[in-house]
Amino acid sequence: MIDIFITVILLAFLAITAVSIVRMTNLFAIIMLFGIFSFLSAAIFVVMDAVDVAFTEAAVGAGISTVLMLATIALTRDHHEKASTSHRPWLPLAVVIVTGAALVYGTLDIPWFGDPEAPAQMHVAPYYIERSVPETGVPNVVTAVLASYRGFDTLGEVIVVFTAGIAVMLLIGGRRRKSNARSNEGEEDDK
Repeated sequence: MIDIFITVILLAFLAITAVSIVRMTNLFAIIMLFGIFSFLSAAIFVVMDAVDVAFTEAAVGAGISTVLMLATIALTRDHHEKASTSHRPWLPLAVVIVTGAALVYGTLDIPWFGDPEAPAQMHVAPYYIERSVPETGVPNVVTAVLASYRGFDTLGEVIVVFTAGIAVMLLIGGRRRKSNARSNEGEEDDK
């Protein structure tokens, strides 16, 4: 009962944060709210006993993403552009509504959370519970699944996240070096 209460509270905070993000115009505040959104998502994953997913969400969503967005704001200039009065938001709104409806329709066949008759509970989970310790020697079933059975998949995910982080840092760092080189050239010309 307490889990349901905590989940409802977290979902309410998540909805409030999402509405606040949509209504704000200050980029710094939006980035901070995105970090809070990721932190609340991680808390919901913890309540759902998905600690590994919660850890990833907290590290990547609330941690690295927030730092990268703040670094991007710090390295970019403030440009104020006038909004076009001929902009019609109906087409993007229609695309979002149709996509959302398709996603909701796609989830109708998914078994309920924790359903004991779900295929994962009937076939996959018993296999891992019975055989993970003898086959891998790892006493924790979740660790055995992530590190042993899905080791290459987990390694691939880590490589993708690492590569994306390096690419963003190179892009941001490349721009900083170019702007520093230009300012140094300007100073040498003045001498």
